[in-house]
Amino acid sequence: MATKLYVGNLSYGATEKALEDLFSQAGTVTSAQVVTDRYTGESRGFGFVEMSTEAEAQAAIGAFNGKEHGGRSLTVNESKPREDGGRSGGYPGGGGRSGGGNRSGSGGRW
Repeated sequence: MATKLYVGNLSYGATEKALEDLFSQAGTVTSAQVVTDRYTGESRGFGFVEMSTEAEAQAAIGAFNGKEHGGRSLTVNESKPREDGGRSGGYPGGGGRSGGGNRSGSGGRW
């Protein structure tokens, strides 16, 4: 069963091909993804690598966690399921639309 790894502190010039090449030293890479900024297309400094087995994933963690690559010390660990982070209403920062403006009709100008 494939195991997904989080790879943090990537250089901003990191590519998916470079990430795949690096992690293939520890085993079979089934996918590699560098998370990019939607506006600039540049790396956001982290990504995900999926290794084909748990043993290969553990080997990759041992080989690359804390190791320098591209001038930066990598953080490599098992990826955890994404949590919503308390956001709601589809607005960044959560909470939907509330506060601001006096929409109740009371306490206005008078």
